[in-house]
Amino acid sequence: MSKLYRDILYLIFEELQYDKVTLVSCLMVNKIWCEIAVSILWKNPWEDLTHEGEILLLNVIVSHLLSPDNTRINNTNSFFSFFTNSYKKPLFNYVRFCKHLNLETIEDIFYTHAQYKDLRNDILSLFINENAEYTHLYMREYYDYHHFPGAEQCFSKIKFLRCDATVNDNNLAILTKMCKSIKELEFFIYKRDNNYGISRLIENQESLNSISFLNRYSPNDGLFRKTLENSLIKHANTIHHFYICGQLETQVLESFVNLKTLKLKGEWHDFYKWNYVENLSLPSLQILHAININNESLISLIKNSGGNLIEISITYSVPYSISYPDIDIIREIIQAIYQSCPNLTYLELPYKNGNVLNLEELLIMCQNLKVLGICYHTEYEFMDWDSLFSMLATSSPISLRKFIFIFPVNRPELESLKLFFDNWEGRHSMSLIINIEGDYNQNEQLNDLLGKYKEKGVIKEFIRYTYNDDDLIESKAKEFIKDLKDKTAKIFDKFKKMFNYSN
Repeated sequence: MSKLYRDILYLIFEELQYDKVTLVSCLMVNKIWCEIAVSILWKNPWEDLTHEGEILLLNVIVSHLLSPDNTRINNTNSFFSFFTNSYKKPLFNYVRFCKHLNLETIEDIFYTHAQYKDLRNDILSLFINENAEYTHLYMREYYDYHHFPGAEQCFSKIKFLRCDATVNDNNLAILTKMCKSIKELEFFIYKRDNNYGISRLIENQESLNSISFLNRYSPNDGLFRKTLENSLIKHANTIHHFYICGQLETQVLESFVNLKTLKLKGEWHDFYKWNYVENLSLPSLQILHAININNESLISLIKNSGGNLIEISITYSVPYSISYPDIDIIREIIQAIYQSCPNLTYLELPYKNGNVLNLEELLIMCQNLKVLGICYHTEYEFMDWDSLFSMLATSSPISLRKFIFIFPVNRPELESLKLFFDNWEGRHSMSLIINIEGDYNQNEQLNDLLGKYKEKGVIKEFIRYTYNDDDLIESKAKEFIKDLKDKTAKIFDKFKKMFNYSN
């Protein structure tokens, strides 16, 4: 019964792995809760570290090295006299809980906090040894880790690898020799000096599921990319997720018959010439993210998706005069979506004044839609916000309860938003992520308006953010965590009743 109790707790706590605040609160319940929560908190301690957080983390790690008779540490420099004089053994061996080894972050911390540099090898030895075992590895190109005893063993079972394509030969040799079970690979590709031995690492994997080719700088090494794409042919049946920044160099996508997720990011200079995408048939595709993809290729992808797309995100970050679609193109995109994607649940797309009827038809046809994101970038153009918001309030399917509004220019008047919320009253409460730029007074008035309708129950929750990609990602992450907390709270209630637990 005790083991069952632990096992169930662990499964529940795993659902909270992205909600650090709730996990930390579990530390104070009892010993068992504390032990399980600590093991999950330390699976990946490298995320979202502030400057102060880096110091706290390093202090805990260094405490594993310290003891009154450790002459190696005592004689390193006076900085560590504080630790040795007040030595206290850590409550847990925190390092052994780590399943993500982020050597990128560790090296950055050594660079930022120079007082720890003398202990670099000692600290790395805590993580790289024959007793360590990792599922995720993040590695920089110019550091060599092969000389640490046990490096081969601790890297041998990784399932996720992210590294620069200029990876050190010795590190690559270890990975190629020992790693057969990698499911997810991410490479940052440079303009030159990329390591062609990576293709052998790719070919050696037994069940590669996800691959990402990302650019450190643009343009990238086309010949190298071609080599990598060709090395993926062996995994054509197992690859379900593919993400590429920059132009494709081969027809490799044609072989990915079971592809479920496709993310394409273009640059402004190749906006008009995406090769090997038009007329591409991907019958298993469920998720399509397209950034700066030319309209013909994009529409073709949607039409040839096999009717299984449930998530589509279409964005443009290059100069709008070059890429932003006009009314007719947006109409074609919307028509392709509602004609080819009957099961759509998530949609982000550009919008222009004059497409309101097209969007209304999409809402009528896509009755499973749960999230709608509308991006309006055009300046110096009349925008009929009342028509858009009135249509959303009257024609949205019952399932649609989350909106993402991105209006960095030509912002709607507060009266138009008030009309939207008034017309929405009586439906299920909406969740809202919104970017509307304005001066201080306008922003305060908007916050007051949103707060008012939250109190009335029209809005369940809302997030305001300034217009940049990082903030958007953070906003979506917060929304995800909130949903997760709601679901987990219900699980906790059932769990407490099962074991008659009470505080």
